[in-house]
Amino acid sequence: MKTRSKIQEQHSSLFSSLIIMIIVGIGVIRRCNGEGYLIGVGSYDMTGPAAEVNMMGYANMDQSTAGVHFRLRARTFIVAESSQGPRFAFVNLDAGMASQLVNIKVLDKLKSRFGDLYTEENVAISGIHTHAGPGGYLQYLVYSITSLGFVQQSFDAIVNAIEQSIVQAHHNLKPGSVFINEGDVVNAGINRSPSAYLLNPAEERARYPSNVDTLMTLLKFVDDASGKSVGAFSWFATHGTSMSKNNLLISGDNKGAAARFFEDWFSSSSSSSTTSADSSASLLSLIKKAQSMKATGGKLCGKTSSRESKVRKNNGSLFVGAFCQSNVGDVTPNVLGAFCADSGRPCDFNHSSCHGNDLLCLGRGPGYPDEILSTKIIGERQFQKAAHLFTTATQQLTGTIDYRHVYLNFTDIEVELLDGNKKVKTCPAALGPGFAAGTTDGPGAFGFQQGDTKINKLWRKLRDALKKPTPYQVDCQKPKTVLLDTGEMFVPYAWAPAILPIQMLRLGKLIILSVPGEFTTMAGRRLREAVKETLISNSNGEFDDETHIVIAGLTNTYSQYIATFEEYAQQRYEAASTLYGPHTLSAYIQEFEKLAKAMAKGEQITKGPSPPDLSSVQLRLLLEPTGDLPPPHTNFGDMKQDIIIPKSGSFKKGDRPIATFWSANPRYDLLTEGTFAVVELLQGKHWVPVYDDDDFCLFFKWKVDNITLYGTATIEWEIPRDADSGVYRLRHFGSSKKTKDSPNIYFTGASSGFAVS
Repeated sequence: MKTRSKIQEQHSSLFSSLIIMIIVGIGVIRRCNGEGYLIGVGSYDMTGPAAEVNMMGYANMDQSTAGVHFRLRARTFIVAESSQGPRFAFVNLDAGMASQLVNIKVLDKLKSRFGDLYTEENVAISGIHTHAGPGGYLQYLVYSITSLGFVQQSFDAIVNAIEQSIVQAHHNLKPGSVFINEGDVVNAGINRSPSAYLLNPAEERARYPSNVDTLMTLLKFVDDASGKSVGAFSWFATHGTSMSKNNLLISGDNKGAAARFFEDWFSSSSSSSTTSADSSASLLSLIKKAQSMKATGGKLCGKTSSRESKVRKNNGSLFVGAFCQSNVGDVTPNVLGAFCADSGRPCDFNHSSCHGNDLLCLGRGPGYPDEILSTKIIGERQFQKAAHLFTTATQQLTGTIDYRHVYLNFTDIEVELLDGNKKVKTCPAALGPGFAAGTTDGPGAFGFQQGDTKINKLWRKLRDALKKPTPYQVDCQKPKTVLLDTGEMFVPYAWAPAILPIQMLRLGKLIILSVPGEFTTMAGRRLREAVKETLISNSNGEFDDETHIVIAGLTNTYSQYIATFEEYAQQRYEAASTLYGPHTLSAYIQEFEKLAKAMAKGEQITKGPSPPDLSSVQLRLLLEPTGDLPPPHTNFGDMKQDIIIPKSGSFKKGDRPIATFWSANPRYDLLTEGTFAVVELLQGKHWVPVYDDDDFCLFFKWKVDNITLYGTATIEWEIPRDADSGVYRLRHFGSSKKTKDSPNIYFTGASSGFAVS
């Protein structure tokens, strides 16, 4: 005979099940009516080699990875109309940009898993444009010269992360709702080429309040069954150059920082569980207890030990917050402006140089001279706006999911200009002398200035030794003077892309334009307006002024910059890096209008010529890792320099405890979804991880002695203001070299304990 409590439990269980069934049923009905979607999000570690690999972005030969500021991730959302219906996947990479070869290999892997469910048509892979990630993953030579060619380990880390994040998102698909919100981000970007922007027509400029786009567009993803938010993706334009070209730590820069802040904010606001020390302990007892906790010395550990010590364990259920890039071409996060390093005065307005020297003109972030602080501030400004948009989002997206994608040979597109009386063409890729000058975010080579249209005799001879441009190319690129004729250079293989993808993704009244480069502010505005006008004029009221158009920059491949025709005339950095000549933007607008018209009318389009797979011919000149062995009579994980305790006996909030361990090269194992560094808090008799190398406050630095070739890992913890008082220690994880006779040997070591008051 059942007891009353058991009957009540059974009724309660049945009632709960009924409620869930009703909620799910409503979701099914909404989807049948075209109002609801299946949604899924995923995230995976793509940090890559943290030592001796040149960073992608500044093209600085001296900037090779030497540790981790915080880890890089691939973040994905998928939306679908039904389990087998129209869908698309958008992947946001903590990388400098997308790569054509990465796309090719990812799509191969997805085909083997899912058949034709995810293809080049409906998968977009976009980079945030950090300049602090490992390079060597793009297939065209001009983008891999400084990384000494192709770096397989860097490439594999990105490909694997994209695949795994998509797999997570796919398996997480469930009935859900998508909300959209927009708002302006204050003081997170200024125009770094303002003189070029002023060349755009005055009446056009008068339509906008600023010479940069300040609008952030955010999508909020909500699980219909639980009502719980599972992710948020936003688009906003600002460069990933808060970290300078002198930085050696892997970092997602300001957008990666914003993502970390957002995800941690959501996690803390959604959970009541905390990890804390014994707050009743006196400072004297904390110091005494810390003194008894000695360094462990290097010890062997398991392959998964670093994953088990990870603070944010990735089981596929974590909230995913992504900060995507937009028309970022001329937008810098160094919002204080550009100043001369020698005089402190503002740089020359037209050329961004100092007395004719481009190397002296440097942009300053809001935390100047602390670039870590600048990264944090610009990241926080984006995060705070995103959090506000997230919590106030009420406009729900409903309606059709659709997409269009085409490959184009951008070296030879015939463009009909707006007046209809003249046809022009794009050109083979080329770079001008203004490209060599660099920008205020990262000055280039001495002897060049932005706006240069002349090349001295020495550089002309060097250029011609590589490849003298054809008369057609010289004329086609004017007023750019060809410094590097990358589009006509094919030894040992292609230096620049010719075949580019463009793509449109539709989620109801949201249109995402996937562009393979960096549009300047005005170039992006023109593209958005042209697409919107085409959609409205070719549909039967399905699109209107409420249609949202977002540019997803640096997506699916990379082809540098896209400036307006007027900006091209001045040949500042962005124009000199507009590869396909003065009519590049017009070509983009024309071809996107074709996609928009096809989408509005429900028509299909021809795929176009497929890009090449150059994986078999890549140069691979990076040397093997160094740091094979520890010094005699020591083990990996042993202390080289233990924590130095302050005279007061304890550290205060804001202090920086530092410990150095004998360590192997982090290239021997990337510890993907694990950590090289951990801060542990003593709870009772157990050490509990509370910060790892995915935290903004913890720094992992690795270097090798050039004489002895012994490697060391230094862990620095900037104690947060909200850290608990207690006893802590720093722990390091690593792996030794794998040989033919033995697998990787994993090790760990921990510093002595120290008190934080």
